Amino acid sequence: MTEFASDALISVHQAARRMADDDVLVFDVRFKLEDPAYGGEAYAASHVPGAVYLDLDQDLSSPIVPGVTGRHPLPDPNLFEARMREVGLRKSDQVIVYDDGPSFYAARLWWLLIWLGHTRVSVLDGGLNAWRAAKMPMTGERSVRPWPGDFIAQPDDSLLIDADSLSRQTRSPQSQAGYLLLDARAPERFRGDIEPIDPIAGHIPGAMCLPCSGNLDASGQFLPAQALKARFPEVEAGQNLVCYCGSGVTACHNILAAVVAGLPMPRLYAGSWSEWITDPERPVAVTEPEAG
Repeated sequence: MTEFASDALISVHQAARRMADDDVLVFDVRFKLEDPAYGGEAYAASHVPGAVYLDLDQDLSSPIVPGVTGRHPLPDPNLFEARMREVGLRKSDQVIVYDDGPSFYAARLWWLLIWLGHTRVSVLDGGLNAWRAAKMPMTGERSVRPWPGDFIAQPDDSLLIDADSLSRQTRSPQSQAGYLLLDARAPERFRGDIEPIDPIAGHIPGAMCLPCSGNLDASGQFLPAQALKARFPEVEAGQNLVCYCGSGVTACHNILAAVVAGLPMPRLYAGSWSEWITDPERPVAVTEPEAG
């Protein structure tokens, strides 16, 4: 069990009790793929007191390299470190992350911080929807920490897997103990029925569909640990879970769910489907509709 597992989620009331402590830094990462300006505008209008806004495209991703990367490449660790120091993140801080509620974007920052060595990070369960429902305070005032940060980015690339490693498995599945791939996208995208974002539909051969939306209850909060654990397949000896999605964002939601469930932390294929399909040599699978 990793040291951060039990603290991966924090409730609204737990978070509210910690907000006044000067060793807590809150990040607002609201975002909409169809409206990239939304998060910053929503934050400017109203946010959790003390929260700092981070943008998925500008802060949590590197620029896209057409034909090479996926839609949300991982940020450069040095640039991310500089950004964290700019907003005052210290190595001793407890970080709380939220978005509107599903926690799809919050899970991305949660994973990034763990990857870069800051394990004291929790996702606000239910996000801003739960915060508002509990009638907690909101503000339009921006918060600036009066001290410089000392965060040091120390990437742990054992949490990652690249396309070449997965390609070797798809070409020769019996050549190694292997990986069990979990695709966080909706079933219709996994099957290849539709593809509203990327130019090619389908999934990585051998993957299983585990939609990240299934990690949540009707209120947008995470299911209990046992219910989350039941969603994940059992792995064979020597096998590792690998999570991917369209661009490496919502895959982190499945990784978070696995950690909350008490499972070993899956690896992330950060480039995900949008990177996989940049190479025509990589195989693509679709699920044929059942005869009816």
